[in-house]
Amino acid sequence: MTPTEMLGKLQLAIMRVLWTMGEATVADVHRALEESHGLAFTTIATMLKKMEAKGVVDHRTEGRRFIYQPTVTEDAVTRSMVADLAERLFDGRAAALVSHLLESHEVDARELEELRRRIAARENLEKQPKKERGR
Repeated sequence: MTPTEMLGKLQLAIMRVLWTMGEATVADVHRALEESHGLAFTTIATMLKKMEAKGVVDHRTEGRRFIYQPTVTEDAVTRSMVADLAERLFDGRAAALVSHLLESHEVDARELEELRRRIAARENLEKQPKKERGR
């Protein structure tokens, strides 16, 4: 995992606002998170500066306002953080991670069916020669 994609809970919440909005000011992010997080405006501003130093957001200036946008995709962050979690807790074994989730979390019939579809799709992909997979 790259350090730019290792995000804490508040950083992820801020990134979700930016991924949803595309770009946002500190005030926009503060409004979006105020009810759920109850943080001061200055806390959001400080966190965005730290996230910019980390390389996960960038900004442009409009007058006196900084308008922030994400520099990493949600998919890249998710993949990186899940890979890190799987590596640290399950020695990189995806089956162990999935088994843990199935045993320790409520999974409804719809979710189980979705998992079955995804497993079947992956099995079909694995049956294809490697040169045909990328098409």
